[in-house]
Amino acid sequence: MTIQIFPFNPFQTNGYVCHAGGEAVLVDAPSHTPAEHEQVLAYLDAHGLTVRHLLLTHAHIDHIFGCRVLADRLGLGWQMHRADLPFVRRSQEQALLFGIGLEEPPEPAGFLEDGDTISFGGSTWQVRHVPGHSPGSIAFYDADRRAVFSGDVLFQGSIGRTDLPQGSLPQLMRSIYQQLLPLGDDVVVYPGHGPVTTIGRERRTNPFLQEYRALGTAG
Repeated sequence: MTIQIFPFNPFQTNGYVCHAGGEAVLVDAPSHTPAEHEQVLAYLDAHGLTVRHLLLTHAHIDHIFGCRVLADRLGLGWQMHRADLPFVRRSQEQALLFGIGLEEPPEPAGFLEDGDTISFGGSTWQVRHVPGHSPGSIAFYDADRRAVFSGDVLFQGSIGRTDLPQGSLPQLMRSIYQQLLPLGDDVVVYPGHGPVTTIGRERRTNPFLQEYRALGTAG
């Protein structure tokens, strides 16, 4: 599987085009400007890809900027966890909060739950519900390729912020310890911001995980 990373918008949010066998999925929609939208579409066209799924790890504004344009151009709807639907429906409020423009995203085409699977190009991903950064945060895990798309739950050397509406630090840490760390130290983490990392690196060196372990509050 080929994984192409697109860091876009003023928040430098990672969007992913993942493809194998001529089929692709998009993970998140951070493209904000016409030029950024076109970068994604040009990549799909240059590689002759058929997009099978449009997936959101969560619906904070920096991950949904491109939802409207990409859905319209690709003729597909976005799939996400139902618990984040209020963020989609209040997207203009999010935009005003950050003083940034936004094309209002469409209603989701479908909802994903913990344990669901996504298939394309011979790959099968498992959906894992990882709330805490937002109530509907989900990660996508490819067991065959030992990779997980963590959204804004786990980063290299950090974790997702929990001071946004409906965030919860205890819930976020439970998600990390119960849903991500058990995947195994060799699993590569593709986060919503920043560089790629591994579960093992974060288990050993992430200061937020170290502090929680020392306090005995994880799990």
